[in-house]
Amino acid sequence: MIKNLYQLLEHAQQTFPGRTALHFKDNSLSYSELYQQVNAVALNLRQHGVKRFDRVAVYLPKQFETISSIWGTAACGGVFVPVNPALKPEQVQHILQDCNVRLLVTSKDRLATLTAILNDCPDLHTILLTDDECAEQLPAHLAVNALLPAASEAEADSLGMLCGAVTDSDMAAILYTSGSTGKPKGVVLSQRNMLVGASSVASYLHNTADDVILALLPLSFDYGLSQLTTAFTVGASVVLLDFFLVQDVVRTVARHKVTGIAAVPPLWAQLAKAKWHDDSAASVRYLTNSGGAMPQPLLKQLQGIFSNAEPYLMYGLTEAFRSTYLPPADLARKPGSMGKAIPNAEIVVVREDGSLCGPNEPGELVHRGPLVSLGYWNAPEKTAERFKFDPMIPSGIQLQSPAVWSGDTVKADEEGYLYFVGRRDEMIKTSGYRVSPTEVEEAIYRLEPALVDVAAMGIYDGVDQAILVVVATSGSDPDVKSWQAQLKRSLPNFMQPREIIVLNSLPKNANGKIDRKTLATQYQDYFLAVKSV
Repeated sequence: MIKNLYQLLEHAQQTFPGRTALHFKDNSLSYSELYQQVNAVALNLRQHGVKRFDRVAVYLPKQFETISSIWGTAACGGVFVPVNPALKPEQVQHILQDCNVRLLVTSKDRLATLTAILNDCPDLHTILLTDDECAEQLPAHLAVNALLPAASEAEADSLGMLCGAVTDSDMAAILYTSGSTGKPKGVVLSQRNMLVGASSVASYLHNTADDVILALLPLSFDYGLSQLTTAFTVGASVVLLDFFLVQDVVRTVARHKVTGIAAVPPLWAQLAKAKWHDDSAASVRYLTNSGGAMPQPLLKQLQGIFSNAEPYLMYGLTEAFRSTYLPPADLARKPGSMGKAIPNAEIVVVREDGSLCGPNEPGELVHRGPLVSLGYWNAPEKTAERFKFDPMIPSGIQLQSPAVWSGDTVKADEEGYLYFVGRRDEMIKTSGYRVSPTEVEEAIYRLEPALVDVAAMGIYDGVDQAILVVVATSGSDPDVKSWQAQLKRSLPNFMQPREIIVLNSLPKNANGKIDRKTLATQYQDYFLAVKSV
């Protein structure tokens, strides 16, 4: 019985030892080679004091060492925390502090950007680098060493016993996702969450060992991380790619004969504009979309490019991994639908009191079952807001597992197919990320003392939500271009405002707060109007 992520890889290398597990640039690793590298990393982590449940952060782009660090952490019973490589030092600092990271895996160049924040991370005691030793002046309490020291094959193969006590109910990872207010929250995923999720996705995508899956999305994103767990479940290959030019994706798909691609709407829009020559997309048998609704015109474009591929439109929550999918056979007869629950999950639509809604009655989407995560790290109040009673559980059960109340309003038709209606909070969903308006607003307030009011909103641009910020200032005309340049240094790309508008004042409601609904209505067509000019 496979009960943790390390055993998942161990089973894959026993079953498919010579098959390619990972491709990266011009190199590849078989399942056997990856397993040995993971064991070497795990031994190194143990030697540096990583114990069961210790948090290990991985701040790297997609490369072999990223994967071996994640699975090496799992091998020694630790909890891996993948940090989005697009994040700036301030956001990295929050993650390192929030979940008391003990060890950080990164590279020399990335470490150089973090030196100013390391003194404020007292729990961090060791940094392991993927490349040469760092020449930076670091705090005295930090030890810096190499990630992959020389280890004999015998030492690496002896590791299996170390994770024997790790059960499928233990925590495996902490993934950070933005909340409606303030800093991102750490979603705690169990071993079971990840194993069941991988098995579920592999079943409805019909994955096999012959698949070659393209990993375009960040591994800090549950949707991106699942490309690995799904592949390892069936012995498929994963192509690791961080691209700068969209034509790099085209060349990679053709070169590796990619069979599966996962992306979010803005990325799909980029891929639709690429030059797909001859049969460069012929190998692709399925496409998946999550992180936002797929516009119908964009879907038709993709169907023209990937003529042999079946599109799977999905909806997911970091708090519950994945929730629904629309089978390709239902695309034509259920346009705009989120589909039904994925295997081994149940999705219900409920009223505020937890009673079930009738057909076509809007209510809150509630996800129940083994994919529901373990809540937010060290945040009982925020956990209680989202992880609440399971409306389907009989009252006689004394220790009830919670369900995730998504905050999304949906409705189900007579056949049970779900349709998105809107969000109950003010979260901005852009580029597959949930962005807190408060976090963007706080960054802008820090730019100018004369600012009176700031409101960040997500405004539809034809493909995705783009961030529009409106401000009111008591001073002279602000230098918006200078603001935007400063924001590029303090916020990751997906949190950058598309535009900042300066007004004399912002509308207020009866309580004296910014009337965000009025602003959203006033600017709902702003980016569409700009496009048409």
